[in-house]
Amino acid sequence: MENIHKSPVVSKKIVVPFILVTLLFALWGFANAVTDPMVQAFKKVLELSNSQAAWVQMAFYGGYFCMALPAAMFMRKYSYKVGILIGLGLYAGGALLFYPAAVTELFWFFCLGLYILTFGLAFLETAANPYILAMGAKDTATQRLNLAQAFNPLGLIVGLFVAQQFVLKNLQSDDITDFSALDEASKTLIKTSDLMVIRNPYVILGLVLLVVFVLFLVIKMPQSKEEGDMPSIRDTFKVLAKNKKYVLGVLAQVLYVGGQIMCWTYIYQYAEAIDIDSVTAGYYQMAAFIIFTIGRAIGTYMLRFMSSGRLLMSFSVLAILFVLGTIFIQNIFGLYSLVGVSFCMSLMFPTIYGIALGDLTEEQSKVGSAGLVMAIVGGALMPKLQGIIIDIGGNGVADTTVLGVSEVNFSFILPLLCFVYIAWYGFLVFKKYETITIS
Repeated sequence: MENIHKSPVVSKKIVVPFILVTLLFALWGFANAVTDPMVQAFKKVLELSNSQAAWVQMAFYGGYFCMALPAAMFMRKYSYKVGILIGLGLYAGGALLFYPAAVTELFWFFCLGLYILTFGLAFLETAANPYILAMGAKDTATQRLNLAQAFNPLGLIVGLFVAQQFVLKNLQSDDITDFSALDEASKTLIKTSDLMVIRNPYVILGLVLLVVFVLFLVIKMPQSKEEGDMPSIRDTFKVLAKNKKYVLGVLAQVLYVGGQIMCWTYIYQYAEAIDIDSVTAGYYQMAAFIIFTIGRAIGTYMLRFMSSGRLLMSFSVLAILFVLGTIFIQNIFGLYSLVGVSFCMSLMFPTIYGIALGDLTEEQSKVGSAGLVMAIVGGALMPKLQGIIIDIGGNGVADTTVLGVSEVNFSFILPLLCFVYIAWYGFLVFKKYETITIS
């Protein structure tokens, strides 16, 4: 057996702070899940192409990229707690911007709200992930992060439930077969009503976040051991650039997030190609999130008996098989394969994160964490590329075929390539960096 740990995953002294920080993982999971269906919603309501609607994801994940490094620089000077408070404030502010965005009915205003919202998420993830790693022994750090990340899919499930039951089901435009054929007056009325429906969950979320902000403000959080120890930022970058495991891990994270968002965002378009409506497709995405949650729990447990690299490689190979089924099976079983990918993706983000930061100091982890959060830009770029592939034959999802399969099926070659690299990275880590210990 490999890497059987004796150290406690979470010590009794930090249980309450651990729970509070873990709550953040669910909160940004909610934001991720409630946003994915919005691509399809905006596409219908505002009559956008697949690639135009993908600007939702471009704004959402682009915010991570732009703010992650400034967040890390900020937290070199201040504490993780201050970073979390800044993050919650920006998260709430971006969500509340959906109110004026719905009034103006401007697509770019909604995208701006998402962009600012993810400034906050960048602060939260840049702070929370390394904070969790630092809350205990290094030999249980990856397992501890997987445990905290296990609450992320709970946020995903709640977010999807809200999107499905309170947004998708209430969109008038989704009940009309040919929305573009309506007269302008009817379209305007439906558009106004539907944009209000899209607005509501974000505004409520913003108010909830203000309550969480106050909670963090009044509760004392432990200081990390190395806070205040500040070597040159240039020296820190030099050390990170020479750390091959870290640099390759950042690329693995770019591709993982891109693969995850593609598999979750375009589940609706995949379902549309086999004549399944958006609300029903939402149930399949819910199933994907539930499987993702189960996979995270199983993966966290398996880390007690298998090394991180080996487990990452194994789950990635399984993901490759499921994506191949998604591409080449053009019916409901292809959709089942797409749902199955979520089980394999479940442990990838925290495991890559833990591997990449595993041998860094606290100070290096603060800056290194920014690189891994910036890697979330993969979720902005790659869905846009997939949308372009789906639009090859027109604004539909199955207007033409590529290599004998519909364009939407073929588009999943992108996540396939992502998982091939991640499998290689897991293999490299297992063979080169991990040792087998028996205890």
